Amino acid sequence: MQDVGFEVGGLFISAFISSTIAPGGSEAVLAYMLTSGHYQVEFLVIVATIGNTLGAMTTWGLGVLAAKKFPVAALLPEKKQKALNVVRNQGIWTLFFTWLPVIGDALCFAGGWLKLPFSQACLIIMLGKLGRYAVIAWMFV
Repeated sequence: MQDVGFEVGGLFISAFISSTIAPGGSEAVLAYMLTSGHYQVEFLVIVATIGNTLGAMTTWGLGVLAAKKFPVAALLPEKKQKALNVVRNQGIWTLFFTWLPVIGDALCFAGGWLKLPFSQACLIIMLGKLGRYAVIAWMFV
């Protein structure tokens, strides 16, 4: 039983890290655990979603901190400037797409930089992450 907690904890950590600035492969970890047949699908999807959402909100928080120290958007790297403009122009629902590779982290950061409402941002980010992991589960079960 101890191995189960360790493995599920590994999924959580992988999902968290995958949604911060560091790259990760939580989708592969989830797919592996799903194909093992040792875990309830819904449980794994929830664990991955929570870890990934918390990682995204960490990046969102870094955006909030950066905005306090560097309030001028011109100081941002080009990738984050693009994300900032997308979120500014398209609104909070762009955070639904934070599950996308490459631009997802920048969207989270931009949401924090723009000081979008925390609870709304968290909910929208979580919905996007849940959708992505649900599709992965559907593909591997």
